Amino acid sequence: MVVRARPASSLPAEVAGALADRAGVELAASGNASESAGNRRSGLGALLGFGVGLGIGGAYGLLRSLLPDPLRPRAAAVGLGLAAMAASDLPATALGVTDPRTWGRRRLGVRPAPASRPRVATASVYEALPDRAG
Repeated sequence: MVVRARPASSLPAEVAGALADRAGVELAASGNASESAGNRRSGLGALLGFGVGLGIGGAYGLLRSLLPDPLRPRAAAVGLGLAAMAASDLPATALGVTDPRTWGRRRLGVRPAPASRPRVATASVYEALPDRAG
């Protein structure tokens, strides 16, 4: 966002709103179309993103412990990235919030790049942990 001078994505907030609507949850006493509800959708969207990141990192730790040989962090980052994209994009698509067929090559090519450092860090830290097997 800083490099490309673009605003934050509204997609996480839209997913949070769609989930709240499906669950019949009123996000604000003044209604789901109010500014307060919009702020809550934004906050819930951010929390969903943290949940995806923590879930993917935890799943990596569990699955990685089953593999005998160390993985190269950059190679593992590709798998982590695909898993993170699936964990965020599939629910958004299923809720009808987005349609990947309309994204175009630019969006598909740019999306993984900003998140690559945390994915490499996740794999690197895991591989650096002493005595992971117990």
